[in-house]
Amino acid sequence: MFRVKSMLEQDFPFAVQITDHMNWNMVEDDFKFMMEVEPEGCFVLFCDQERVGIAATVSFGKIGWFGNLIVAESQRKKGAGSLLVRHSVEYLKGKGVDTVGLYAYIDRIPFYKNLGFEYDSDFTVLTGKGFSSTKGACIMEAKRKDMQQIVNCDSICFGASRRKVLEPILRNRINLGYMYMEEKKMLGFALAKVWDGIANLGPLVCPQGRNDVAISLLEAVLGQLNGSEVSLCVPQKEKSVLEMLMRHGFVPSFHVARMFFHPGSVSNCVYVAESLERG
Repeated sequence: MFRVKSMLEQDFPFAVQITDHMNWNMVEDDFKFMMEVEPEGCFVLFCDQERVGIAATVSFGKIGWFGNLIVAESQRKKGAGSLLVRHSVEYLKGKGVDTVGLYAYIDRIPFYKNLGFEYDSDFTVLTGKGFSSTKGACIMEAKRKDMQQIVNCDSICFGASRRKVLEPILRNRINLGYMYMEEKKMLGFALAKVWDGIANLGPLVCPQGRNDVAISLLEAVLGQLNGSEVSLCVPQKEKSVLEMLMRHGFVPSFHVARMFFHPGSVSNCVYVAESLERG
């Protein structure tokens, strides 16, 4: 019989082991961070006494995000995945969430549609290396004192405050953050999480129609990551952004669809995801 329990620290080795089957390259610190952000929002699926699956959620007021769903191959097509999704949605509803988002692999779109999620838009995950570039005159390094401006800018696009995710990213001195300032007003920002020789770039937010802002921010971050392996998740409709990245050697790794349960309003903006599991 399946049952779902909140993840505990002793579940981390299993969580890493099962994600290794998907080549997600996750480590125990990833799950530690997720539980710091949403202490009761990571879940482990058991079949009797055996761990057989995981999922993660994060709540941002009226908007929540779902991800990291994986079930052991031996337990698939038995309702295990559906149980984890429903449990996660109910948890988020209990936190006051109205709209739940996720990024679905293309072949999983029908699965999520059957659970009440609706397709929104397509994204491409790209990988490549940082390259030599110069920062534009409007680019400024983001400092801790800029946190509120960044949260406000992000909230306009995302629809809710993600301070509890953005602040730890900016607070870590290894990570990178830049803002685009025009007439003393912030038009956009970009952050990157950095590890030994690798980085995940995102979120990046700026107004729709200002791809020049997005490209300037990308060049600033990637210039600091020259030679490092970088991944990022970009909307497929942002053709000029994708073309710039591919000119510099970035290649598409896979595609995902952004989907919503009880869709809310999505602001018009250029939006690079913070992560697949947190939106």
